[in-house]
Amino acid sequence: MAPSEKQVFNPPSVRKPFGHYNHGLLVPPGASLLVTSGQLGIAPDDTIPPDVTAQAELCFEAIRAILDEAGMTFADVIRISAFVTKREDFAAYMAVRDRYTAEPRPVSTLIIVSGFTRPEFLVEVEVTAARMG
Repeated sequence: MAPSEKQVFNPPSVRKPFGHYNHGLLVPPGASLLVTSGQLGIAPDDTIPPDVTAQAELCFEAIRAILDEAGMTFADVIRISAFVTKREDFAAYMAVRDRYTAEPRPVSTLIIVSGFTRPEFLVEVEVTAARMG
């Protein structure tokens, strides 16, 4: 592994990932880490779209703004944790996630939850990013 590269781990003894993510990523020593709070599908004007796709896009746009302020991009994201309220929203959420992620794909967890702080929210996303050297 070059000193500034992430190393991907998808062992043959573990089932292939279900989607566009990796089972493990190793970040080289000295990388700067950024951890975000969970971002909800709410616009700066407090509007909340009624569907999971639009809410997920707002989540990822908020994350993009945080990454940008830290001097990072989605290429620096190493972990995504997402929470949705309905199993049927998995595919729509993952389609949005896949538009924003870059190679090597980050590790990813997607969990069904019973709800968020307000019933209008359908998805919440948090990331960890690492900037090399």
